[in-house]
Amino acid sequence: MPTTILLVDDEAGIRNVLGISLNDLGYDVLAAESGERALALFREHHPSIVVTDVKMPGMDGIELLRRIKAESDLAEVIIITGHGDMDLAIKGLKLAATDFITKPINDEALEVALQRAEERIAMRRQLREYTENLEIMVERQSARIIEVERQLAAQQVVEGLSWTMKDMARDLDNAQGAAGGIRYFNEMPCFIALYDRDKRIVATNDLYRERLGNKVGIHSWDIYAEAIEPEESCPIGRTFATGMGVRSRQIILDAHGVEIPVIVHTAPIRDNAGEVELVLEMTADITEIKRLREELRSTRAKYQQLFDEAPCYISVQDRDFNVVATNRRFKDDFGDVAGQKCYSAFRRRQAECHDCPVAMTFEDGQPHQSEMVVTSRSGQHNVLIWTAPILDADGDIVEVMEMATDITQIRTLQDRLTSLGLLIGSVSHSVKGLLTALDGGMYKLGSGIARGDTAQTEQGLDLVREMVGRIRTMVLDILYYSKERDLERRAVDAGRFAEDLVLAVEPRAKEKGVRLVMRRDPGLTTFEADPGKLASALVNILENAVDACAEADSSGIDRPFAVDLEIGADAHHVLFDIRDNGSGMDEQTRASMFTLFFSSKGSKGTGLGLFIASQIVEQHGGKIAVESEQGEGSRFLVKIPKLVGPAGGKGNI
Repeated sequence: MPTTILLVDDEAGIRNVLGISLNDLGYDVLAAESGERALALFREHHPSIVVTDVKMPGMDGIELLRRIKAESDLAEVIIITGHGDMDLAIKGLKLAATDFITKPINDEALEVALQRAEERIAMRRQLREYTENLEIMVERQSARIIEVERQLAAQQVVEGLSWTMKDMARDLDNAQGAAGGIRYFNEMPCFIALYDRDKRIVATNDLYRERLGNKVGIHSWDIYAEAIEPEESCPIGRTFATGMGVRSRQIILDAHGVEIPVIVHTAPIRDNAGEVELVLEMTADITEIKRLREELRSTRAKYQQLFDEAPCYISVQDRDFNVVATNRRFKDDFGDVAGQKCYSAFRRRQAECHDCPVAMTFEDGQPHQSEMVVTSRSGQHNVLIWTAPILDADGDIVEVMEMATDITQIRTLQDRLTSLGLLIGSVSHSVKGLLTALDGGMYKLGSGIARGDTAQTEQGLDLVREMVGRIRTMVLDILYYSKERDLERRAVDAGRFAEDLVLAVEPRAKEKGVRLVMRRDPGLTTFEADPGKLASALVNILENAVDACAEADSSGIDRPFAVDLEIGADAHHVLFDIRDNGSGMDEQTRASMFTLFFSSKGSKGTGLGLFIASQIVEQHGGKIAVESEQGEGSRFLVKIPKLVGPAGGKGNI
């Protein structure tokens, strides 16, 4: 059955074109021209996927997304934005939109977004089926356990009856004689035999004769499958010897020689002088109980194996949110948390979680789904949670099973794809501006050459150089961001490394009229690092310092501008101290400077440089400390471990 999609756009042309594309992809399409109409269609048809424009008169796409998610968080919503609507797109993603695509709509981008939505729907369906199967299994095994408990209760009743019967046997014997009294036990569902002082059978009930044969006259120890030594130590012999009833487990043989596991109860029957004259033996066949116990043991073992081998975190919680049981994977990642509160064990919280799915299942008895971030021994994970009630024999909820599937890799991929989409949009606008400026520089250059105007030619050439440099920086930043790389550590000569940094930044500093000063601790010889990566991070910081000085110069601040680079060390780290007396930063810029796509340079920056620099430093196990005042300059202190160790592990960016 084809998936139904609700398509929402106030432009009829877009609805028609997109409707055709979606039909070609095999979807049933419902079209709406406004947010209000779309909400009505959603409530009527419950489509699993909604594709909506962001900007519409009346209810816009963001408000429609919010209302749809409030009514059904299972619906997948894809938003359509223009090139200038990136803020709205980000807002939509924060409200749990599945994806966003930009106008003009590319068929491949649309198909990828729809495929992602279908995958999320399929994942939820598989989890629901898995939960339902577990519920059925739990229900069946619970019923089986109850049946076994009833069998055991029946056994206890039989044991209790044996002690009552010994008094009855005495009365019957006194009234009618042994053979006459035994007839009163013919309705009993167990083997009844009466023994004299020679420990020989003198009478049996009908069931005894039917199952075990006519044993009248044989000794008490002859009915057992294994020889008893000494023979008088059998249950009958012990009762005659002690005058006390005996209870024991034995194996006897039936009329065909087949072994039967039994529980034997004996009771003494005394004469008028108080001496033991006869012994009444009641033997209960426990073959079925033994079989049920073995089946129960096997079922429990299989259930525990399924419980432990499930590819997700499983916990069972009571009404107070105490963890009653967990599977092996839960113990491996979170430890043995039996008896702890689930929110403490799972999320390291001190209070109950808001909108807890376990609490909702206790309340209405229905499975519930939720997505949250949990903290294990190894770090944080995004998990998709599904709950299922566990019922007692009366149908009341006594516990709730919570299953959590780790979807961290999926969320990481989605975040990376989202970031890549934002990067492409940002870079597209930046490249467009750079190409426009490059065209202007080339025009000035060509015009100056044609007219023989040296000044205009130099202006055009300077502009072309600047634009080419900015394009080169942008491309290098994108390459660093887009590909994961391991560190290639080796011993680095501090002096040569410092000289290479100066050589890389000095041309730009001279061009901007900024003095570059480098000082190095002569006691520092070598340290371990990936020189190419670390140099690119430090050069980025140095060039930003040069640009800050140039910005302050262009704003009218009158002072000689300089960037100081000092390379030193403490006991465990190499220290790169970079200071400038440029424009400085306000508090908001300091807080956001290492955030992906943040740039204080407007169209001149990609927002990747300092983000990548911080990632490289962290990859080396180092840290960056920043001090800055608006209009007074900035200081970047970069600390890199001298040697590879616990603080300087290997990683990726």
